Amino acid sequence: MPETLRTETEAGVRSIILSRAAEYNTITLALRDELGAAIDEADEDPEVRVILLRAEGPAFCAGYGLDWSTELQATEAAMDRVWDSVMDMREMSKFVDTYMKLWYATKPTISAVQGWCIAGGTDMVLCSDIIIAGEGASFGYPPSRVWGTPTTAMWVYRLGFEKAKRYLLTGDEIRAKEATDIGLILECVPDDKLLDHATALARRMAQVPINQLRMLKLLCNQTAENMGINSTRTLGTLFDGVARHTQEGRDFVERSATIGIREAVRERDNPFGDYGSRPH
Repeated sequence: MPETLRTETEAGVRSIILSRAAEYNTITLALRDELGAAIDEADEDPEVRVILLRAEGPAFCAGYGLDWSTELQATEAAMDRVWDSVMDMREMSKFVDTYMKLWYATKPTISAVQGWCIAGGTDMVLCSDIIIAGEGASFGYPPSRVWGTPTTAMWVYRLGFEKAKRYLLTGDEIRAKEATDIGLILECVPDDKLLDHATALARRMAQVPINQLRMLKLLCNQTAENMGINSTRTLGTLFDGVARHTQEGRDFVERSATIGIREAVRERDNPFGDYGSRPH
């Protein structure tokens, strides 16, 4: 029985619902594995035509669980061997391969986003075919300031070169309305209408024959494949490991061990005045 999510099926729509609300649905090994299995199961089920990814609680996904991930890196200092970039990429690719199941699933995938969808949460959600957000949602990749790069590297394919650079080279927070205006997501709706709106679109799609849905999705996605999405993703995953092991990345891990991960993140973001450092 899954511990990090649950599923529902109605009118040809399989809802996959992240259910670590108290932890802001941060990404763990268990969530990665259970999400991958749930997407595969939905894609293989003949009764399912559309996959809807959503989440319980105040946040869709606040990224990786930094408590366990920084602690894991901190243990490397005690090892006799140096950091192994190939092994790092192999392990990180297990997460990336799961997120990309939303892209490579033969059926349409829609994500309904509320609250935070940042860092590793964007690696996940930007692989969806369509993203709808509540007006209170926020996107962004703050680890671009230190300790990471986008692994699935979907930003350029959604935004184009200049807009992707503008947001990745600052790590700036992107509120839902702005995310819609720049083309990162399809649309934003009032928070209390999010579930109904996303579900209605999923059910509308589910009225189309499954063979049509599969052909049309593949036709659209093939453009990005021809642009080199696979090689971009490979580089993004490799660079993510490198970014975590630069001097600045190591300093961030050490600082997290000293003052706690929340304070270390706050120090990182305070000069920018966004995310958890946003003025209230």
